[in-house]
Amino acid sequence: MCCSHNITEKDLQPGAQDTSYLGRIKGMQFFDPHVHMTSRTTDDYEAMADAGVVALIEPAFWLGQPRTGIDTFRDYYSSLIGWERFRSSQFGIKHYCTIGLNSREANNEPLAEQVMEILPLFIYKEGVVGVGEIGFDDQTAAEEKYYRLQLELAKEAGLPVQIHTPHRDKKRGTTRSMDIALEHKLDPAMVIVDHNNEETVKEVLDRGFWAAFTIYPFTKMGNERMVDIVKQYGTERIMVNSAADWGISDPLAVPKTAALMKEQGISDDAIRMVTYQNAITAFGQSGQISEADFIAVKEIDQSQKFSGNTILRGGQQPRMDKDSIIIR
Repeated sequence: MCCSHNITEKDLQPGAQDTSYLGRIKGMQFFDPHVHMTSRTTDDYEAMADAGVVALIEPAFWLGQPRTGIDTFRDYYSSLIGWERFRSSQFGIKHYCTIGLNSREANNEPLAEQVMEILPLFIYKEGVVGVGEIGFDDQTAAEEKYYRLQLELAKEAGLPVQIHTPHRDKKRGTTRSMDIALEHKLDPAMVIVDHNNEETVKEVLDRGFWAAFTIYPFTKMGNERMVDIVKQYGTERIMVNSAADWGISDPLAVPKTAALMKEQGISDDAIRMVTYQNAITAFGQSGQISEADFIAVKEIDQSQKFSGNTILRGGQQPRMDKDSIIIR
């Protein structure tokens, strides 16, 4: 990127045509520890790989409308450890996931009971690096009940917990989430508290939990606000994610935020901690993450199939190299 070009918040919005920010982060690698790729296209995978994203974690979440039967959960969880992992690998990105009953659907108690029965069938699978995202939405009694049950499940499995903090009454919900985790005797170092903001970050860090920040356009944390957080609190137990989903969101939020950090004088080492290393350290406690996997997945063979299906369409030729993965 030309040194005379200053990154603005407009440049960092989804759909922005200016890709000159990539010059700032050339050679950097990124780990997005919260991105819902089920909702994204292959174009997003290509763009993420081009921007330096080498690995990601896809948490189980609410798909936009209520699921009505246990088999819909079973199929969704299967896709996270199967098809989506395969699809990611076809673009040179290592895919991990967390598995859990999301807080919104915990309020359907008859179905939630059935989901709790099948969760142990999935959380021990290869590539599952935590139980999540779980916690509170409307902060109901049912949400608390299934949050507590899943904390116990995580303890039994020795997995990190990925907490969804509520969008409404966030500070109270965040505090309550941590209180309950401590009541269940979870080590705060095994708990990633997500969707933080300026109102919650100090308490989360003071109590020894990991503080994750979702960089959403227009809502939650913006890129410039995230830069200010790092300047104020440093890099210990802080991580950045995109949480890109089916709504207005940006799967490039992590590298774009890194570019803004670099422009505003934050060191490469600090950027690496909050956009790469801390996610590996936190979720690596699952025993499922190895940086060697990021290298291995670069050996792209797009002629491979998953259940008889490929990512190729319309006579496209597969790429089978370690270099450019963009299909032309």
